[in-house]
Amino acid sequence: MHSSNGYTYFFVISMAVVSALLLSVVTTSLQERQEFNRAVDVRENLLKAVGALEEGMTPTEIDRFYRSMFTARSIEGPDGQQHDYYRFGPEERPLGYVLPVSGKGAWSTIRAFLALEPDLNTIKGITFYEHGETPGLGGEIENERFTRQFVGKKIFRDGELVSITIAKAALASESPHAVDGISGASITTGSINRFLKKDLMNYKPLLEDGR
Repeated sequence: MHSSNGYTYFFVISMAVVSALLLSVVTTSLQERQEFNRAVDVRENLLKAVGALEEGMTPTEIDRFYRSMFTARSIEGPDGQQHDYYRFGPEERPLGYVLPVSGKGAWSTIRAFLALEPDLNTIKGITFYEHGETPGLGGEIENERFTRQFVGKKIFRDGELVSITIAKAALASESPHAVDGISGASITTGSINRFLKKDLMNYKPLLEDGR
């Protein structure tokens, strides 16, 4: 009887240990996969910002392209804080720079990548990759019809960092520093105007040194 009970206890304890080990392995594997997916999502948007994302690229191809063409760096801004950015292209001849920008929108924190040409003045592209703005209104910031307006616009005017303003169509069509807004999304676009200028000021040492 005692031998039978001992075997039962041993079996239960062994199964518990094995189950715990299996759960640990599965959890670790799942976390690693989630981290990889998050990294790929960020890298996909980096490629999109510089116009290098090709249709049908696999996560592995995106990761490989990122590792071969992007270098993560940081610079101390006027606020005394370190601000991360990405250099795109060969070290000796960069093809552009990507600056992470973010701020509070109407309903959420909006995160974006703003890509600049090597002159650190002309916009190469922009992608709003994370937000919770209202679909059909503020959510239209991720629509290509909106983001492609930024391409070719300038963030400096007569040597002064002025950023890009989301404005009414009449102003946007005449200015190299403005794009047309989104109907019914004035709070969202107004928020982008504020944090885009603020974040660009944090990169001012980089932007001015490269000009």
